[in-house]
Amino acid sequence: MSSEKLIDLLNPSKDGDLGELIGRARQMGELTGILCKSLPAADQGAIVAANVRDGGELVVICASSAWAAKLRYRSDKLLKVALDAGINASSCRVCVSQN
Repeated sequence: MSSEKLIDLLNPSKDGDLGELIGRARQMGELTGILCKSLPAADQGAIVAANVRDGGELVVICASSAWAAKLRYRSDKLLKVALDAGINASSCRVCVSQN
């Protein structure tokens, strides 16, 4: 595969191919970063990933059940941070990663 075709395939501004998937992954990474920065420094590693599902559900994924318990107490704050960042979310759910 030529490098030009690979660049087109991975270009998030192009329609189709992997552009939409890459753009979505970038948005999820940005949201995860925003939410992590809103936590105290000692807790910033708690969030593995974050996503907003259709219907406005903010899903926060963490590494352990201990982190999940802490983050559930902060779910209102996480939702507010997402809303302040322009994310259209109406509820927050905290899940534990399956790894």
